[in-house]
Amino acid sequence: MSRKRAPYPHEFRSQLVDLVRGGRTPEELSREFEPTAQSIRNWVAAADVAEGRRTEVLTGKEHEELKRLRRENKRLRQEREILAKAAAWFARETDATSDDSSRS
Repeated sequence: MSRKRAPYPHEFRSQLVDLVRGGRTPEELSREFEPTAQSIRNWVAAADVAEGRRTEVLTGKEHEELKRLRRENKRLRQEREILAKAAAWFARETDATSDDSSRS
């Protein structure tokens, strides 16, 4: 059973991100400090997104807005489908009623 360690403090992660941006490699920092090289790369990528350096990745706010818009889009499609079925039903009922009245 593996033990889970407490998250690294924000200041520590920021310092390692700054060192990577200053020219040191995540592997080099991993040997000197405890976090893995992959963790350091992840921190750099997250910092780039948060600071707007990477635009191909959604920020947290953009991700939340995208989820909200997808839910809204799904609801609107369902409502449109219900309205289309109701309109078709009323059209059939109107045709059936007008056929009955024209026969008398």
